[in-house]
Amino acid sequence: HICVFSIKKLMKSKENIVFLGMMGSGKTTIGKIVSQKLSLKFFDTDNEIENKLDMKISKIFSEKGESYFRKFEEELTLELLKKKNIIISLGGGAFLNNRIRKEILENHLSIWLKWDDKILLKRIKDSYKRPIAFNSTNTDLIKLIKKRSNIYSKALYYVDCNKLGKNVIANRVIKIYENNKIKS
Repeated sequence: HICVFSIKKLMKSKENIVFLGMMGSGKTTIGKIVSQKLSLKFFDTDNEIENKLDMKISKIFSEKGESYFRKFEEELTLELLKKKNIIISLGGGAFLNNRIRKEILENHLSIWLKWDDKILLKRIKDSYKRPIAFNSTNTDLIKLIKKRSNIYSKALYYVDCNKLGKNVIANRVIKIYENNKIKS
């Protein structure tokens, strides 16, 4: 009976599409394209946090600290995940949170936008808007990418983005979404 239950649980239609991956992986860009093509509302958790606190993420980190940011991020993300038929772009560190990850894996369609370390490094190095990346060494960033990739790999799906354009990536995501809808 346990096997039957778990298969049925996997077959259950996932509520929302949730993009996860490193900062600079294109979660917001791809999320917006997919939301337009599927006519679903799009939310970027980092933008939502900035709007609610009326502060840039870098300023939140410097003035209130990372732990304050992470707690606020958890509350806001779990609240967003209660909505139905939306697309969410998570902040790079959000999926590391156990409560967020558990909710996403159980009830939503999680898609990891996966890139080679070197490509991500070029995209995020010394970015002012990315407080964790700014002033980090290449070695530190590679360690961070590897550590987070172990957790991102728990996503239901991933798209290897390395040699793909944004529309091709978006179309692959849509195919995953449509295949998931058919199963349910």
